[in-house]
Amino acid sequence: MDFAAIFSQLADPALLLTIVLCTLYGALVGALPGLSATMAVALLVPFTFFMDPVPAIAAIVATTSTGIFAGDISGALLRIPGTPASAAYVADSSTIAHSGRPRTVLFVSLFSGAAGGVIGVIALSLAAPMLAGFATNFSSYEMFWLAALGLSCAVFVSDAPPAKTFASLFIGLAIACVGIDVAVGMPRYTFGLYDLYDGVNFISAMIGFFALTELFRAALEPKAPRADAKSPKMEPLRQAIGDALKVVRQRWVSVIRSGPLGVFIGVLPGAGSDVAAWIAYAVSRRFSKTPEKYGKGHYEGIVDGGASNNAAVSGAWTPALIFGIPGDSVTAIAIGVLMMKGLNPGPDIFERSGDLVYTLFGAFLLANIAMVFTGALAILLASQLMRMSKSLLMPLILGLSLIGGFAVMNSAFSIWIIITLGIVGFAMTLGGIPLAPAILGVVLGKVLERNFMTSMIKSQGEFLPFFSRDISLVLGVAAILIWGLCLYRAFRAIIHPEKTQRTMENDA
Repeated sequence: MDFAAIFSQLADPALLLTIVLCTLYGALVGALPGLSATMAVALLVPFTFFMDPVPAIAAIVATTSTGIFAGDISGALLRIPGTPASAAYVADSSTIAHSGRPRTVLFVSLFSGAAGGVIGVIALSLAAPMLAGFATNFSSYEMFWLAALGLSCAVFVSDAPPAKTFASLFIGLAIACVGIDVAVGMPRYTFGLYDLYDGVNFISAMIGFFALTELFRAALEPKAPRADAKSPKMEPLRQAIGDALKVVRQRWVSVIRSGPLGVFIGVLPGAGSDVAAWIAYAVSRRFSKTPEKYGKGHYEGIVDGGASNNAAVSGAWTPALIFGIPGDSVTAIAIGVLMMKGLNPGPDIFERSGDLVYTLFGAFLLANIAMVFTGALAILLASQLMRMSKSLLMPLILGLSLIGGFAVMNSAFSIWIIITLGIVGFAMTLGGIPLAPAILGVVLGKVLERNFMTSMIKSQGEFLPFFSRDISLVLGVAAILIWGLCLYRAFRAIIHPEKTQRTMENDA
């Protein structure tokens, strides 16, 4: 391997400028409600036609890294998560932001995300072939159990009573059932509307559940007297950066734990950063000394979720490079760009194009470093939203949300989906039903069903093969134990409501 040639390419001013510009582009697009990192990459693809292979892939890498982090910006400032991963800890980040520390919590997300991204790059460069070999052992049985474990995380990350958490989760799973049945190819719950044949896109669901619900809630809030209608307090920049560094430094164990976990989950085809953040947040809360603080403005879950989130971005490239299997929607686009540039993914890609692959890893590392600076600029610009009057901010959010929803499906029907789910989400909040588990159900519902039906067809209706493989046995037993614990908590809440209520009051 020619390390001199690799460093020479990485030091190319044109490549460095591409990385800086794309990290800034990803941060600004990802921070807008309804516009995801995937959409930012899709809009970038036409420009890659005119680039050399390394700058083209580096542009996608840089856009993805900051686009994933930028989903935390709208989550913290507007309580509208930019990605399903951000929804895992949106309650913590928004609570801290609205208590007068918006810049601090965003810099915590930025620093932990960059640290997780660096861990992901190191793991990717050192263990890509080994990780890819492990990923090939995951069949539909293992993916079913992994999705089941991911759904189980909803119970552990929610502060609501188990019955209401399950209700939210089942609402999300019901929405995921809309569309064409994966087994027999028949439409279901489409009410004769062809626009629903492809199902409900999770971006539209997220905009409806969070953005529209937040707008409805703000519209019903009583207006503050003019004497109180001042701009909320915002900490100075130097103080915010210092406090954020202190938080991440104090929780370095969380970064070391969640970074590799994110890489491991990101390697699995179809899992990606969304599942990684939820699982990391649930694991963090389970092993925390102060689990009662989660969801009420606690930094620990934000550090774990942010580190795992960005580490999974790197991990998702392992199956994409080794087997041409996309780890998430972004790497699916990247595979097309690689092939367009004459780089066919495969097990021998390290032998055929080793220098190019490790140059790509170097671009990953540079993108995570550049993200610290461009992400800081995005935070400074976005934090000014906290100073805007609600009479100006809410119409702006509504317009951006509807535009983002329209862009996802390129259809006005998506706007009706957003409005409908906004009404459903607002009704859920009135009933004390949390929104985050519903989003998790929408995201993982199709993954769960597809792998379950595939497994049932392979096993000809037998359930024993779900436990016949070593990895599926471990995952299956773990899922069943967690379900048993969830049911125990639910029955205990029914049988001893006074104890449950007292515990919730003490947690509060």
